[in-house]
Amino acid sequence: MIARPFGIPVFISPYWFLVAAVLVVLYSNSGALPGTVQGTVPRYLVAIAFVVLLYASVLLHELSHSLVAVGLKLPVRRILLWPLGGFSEIEQEPPTPGREFLVSAAGPAMSLALAGLGIGLNVLTSPHGIPDVVLDRFILANVVVGVFNLLPGLPLDGGRLLRAGLWKLTGRKGQSAVLAAWAGRIIALAVVGAVLTQSQTVFSLDDGYGIWLIAIAVFMWMSAGQALRSARVRERLPALQARALARRAIPIPSNLPLAEAIRRADLAQARALVVVDHEAKPIAIVNEGAVLATPEQRRPWIDAGSLARTLESDMVLSADLSGMDLIEAVRRAPASEYLLVEPSGQVYGVLAAADLDHAFAGS
Repeated sequence: MIARPFGIPVFISPYWFLVAAVLVVLYSNSGALPGTVQGTVPRYLVAIAFVVLLYASVLLHELSHSLVAVGLKLPVRRILLWPLGGFSEIEQEPPTPGREFLVSAAGPAMSLALAGLGIGLNVLTSPHGIPDVVLDRFILANVVVGVFNLLPGLPLDGGRLLRAGLWKLTGRKGQSAVLAAWAGRIIALAVVGAVLTQSQTVFSLDDGYGIWLIAIAVFMWMSAGQALRSARVRERLPALQARALARRAIPIPSNLPLAEAIRRADLAQARALVVVDHEAKPIAIVNEGAVLATPEQRRPWIDAGSLARTLESDMVLSADLSGMDLIEAVRRAPASEYLLVEPSGQVYGVLAAADLDHAFAGS
């Protein structure tokens, strides 16, 4: 962690320093610097100033996203600066299209505001020489960051704005995310096409900027793919109902032989065994994997309770859980089985993690 502005941790990837150094070398030796900057040392100083200002602008861009999210009661885990830019890890997605629009628009708005500030300073101070060059590059960097992020395709901010708009119009967040993700892939292909077909321009491969743009396009393609997968996951979530996945369970004492416990379960057409104490209170769940691994000839001589896992508080779940609430409850307490109870506290059944995984993968 390098800083904690407004209580938001900021981390920097170790690869950032390597890529920043490469950018300094490329920029100082490219034709992008005007002829007014003469000499090796001045050119490197201007290049270093440009790279530092560029990433400082990216940090302010991401900080704007994060501060708006915090203002909307959306928890922010951290800001990560990495070689291709920055990323705000907002732990909870905005619950409405309006809030998504506000969070997404904050970054480009900050970048364009910084560009406007640079233009104002340029007009007021009329700098010359190296200060003029650095200020011009600062303005250009923020214009590029702001405008590029407004392109309407995920994972760019413009893609999130597009998703928010489509979500507002259609009421279908998942389908809106799919469309915005495909728009992002189209933009990625367009960037690669521009680099490969243009020459003697800023898109050219000759001075290294084209390679940089291709790297960004590859990242966009991969991130758009992740957005598509996430959209498919969200579409499956409503089908995950704890009640529908529950196994019927029977109560047994801890010292009951495993063979007898299995016989009772078969008679009751149950697929789970819940160990109860002398007051009939559930205290453990017999592990299915351990039962299957026990040879049949040994089952009469083994207590069922010896193959059970003691129930912890977070292994007792409401039978009414569904969707993401169910996924999060299971994620908080990794186990092979969970006890499902009614709001009254009565046992409803047992949820096997394997059943949940199968339903999620096949739904």
